[in-house]
Amino acid sequence: MTAESILSQDEVDNLLDDGAGTGQPGATAGGDHAVRPCNLVNQERIVRGRMPALDAIHERFARNLRAGLCNFMHGKPEVTAGPLRVVKYSAFLRDVGEPSNFNIVQFRPLRGNGLFIFDPKQLFAVIDSLFGGSGRFHAGLEGRDFTPTEQRIILRLLEVALSEYAKAWESVYPLTFKFMRSEMHSQFANIATPSEIVVTASFSVELGEACGELFICMPFSALEPIRDMLFTVPQEGAQEPDKRWQSLLARQVQDVEVELTAELAQSQATVEQLCSLNVGDFIEFDLQPTIITSVDGVSLFDAEYGVVNGHYALKVTEFLAPPRGSNLDGANHA
Repeated sequence: MTAESILSQDEVDNLLDDGAGTGQPGATAGGDHAVRPCNLVNQERIVRGRMPALDAIHERFARNLRAGLCNFMHGKPEVTAGPLRVVKYSAFLRDVGEPSNFNIVQFRPLRGNGLFIFDPKQLFAVIDSLFGGSGRFHAGLEGRDFTPTEQRIILRLLEVALSEYAKAWESVYPLTFKFMRSEMHSQFANIATPSEIVVTASFSVELGEACGELFICMPFSALEPIRDMLFTVPQEGAQEPDKRWQSLLARQVQDVEVELTAELAQSQATVEQLCSLNVGDFIEFDLQPTIITSVDGVSLFDAEYGVVNGHYALKVTEFLAPPRGSNLDGANHA
């Protein structure tokens, strides 16, 4: 036994206090669990629990993407959303085959970048379908890059995916996506460190006889500002207005009867002048060329006073800044 292995009296006292009299290093009063260090700033943290809002976003995106691809290709693709995964970035890249189409995208106003990854099988199925094929013939990427024609089609396909993904986020947290660049190998598409936690989702796309995968990858650190929103169970339709109710309310409001008033003129007089008036006296008014008409104290338009078919009438000459979107815009008579 060396001198370095002998505990000092202070170390012995600390062990006796922390170990609740057991004398065992690492023992605690609550049991025999070993003490493990915890680094609060370490990215290798465990994200516990599901994210219902993000699951709903991806389910909505799968439906939107199906419609978007149908309009883009004039076909009938099938899109199925896979399970949401929270893994290390290095583990995610091991599941993605290479070469693939790695598209680096900014998620504004969130910080950082994300990835939209198209499986080559999916890309060539789309290209083959656009040129009249059935999508069953697969052209390999081994030893070559995408041709200019293939790159243009990929960008158009990415625009469809980004547009539909933005629509899926609208009810939770509006995002805008900006395409940065495209790569074929993951080593040039580093959006996170290998040990950083990322949130990934996969979508299976069936085009005729071909089937491919679309992957979406976002660093969890970018989602931290809206983490509470993602862990909240979404209420379907809570953010979407009821168009039928709005139309019915608008019709009902238009049928409401209001009282239109027009003040012909004004005159000021003192109490003494009013008391001195006798039967047959005249009160002079300065009649203005136009008369302001109002409803419940709100001025609506200028009008001219006259007689039509033996009845007193007002002719509307100008509207006075009607509320934006009201049905008074463009009217020219009353």
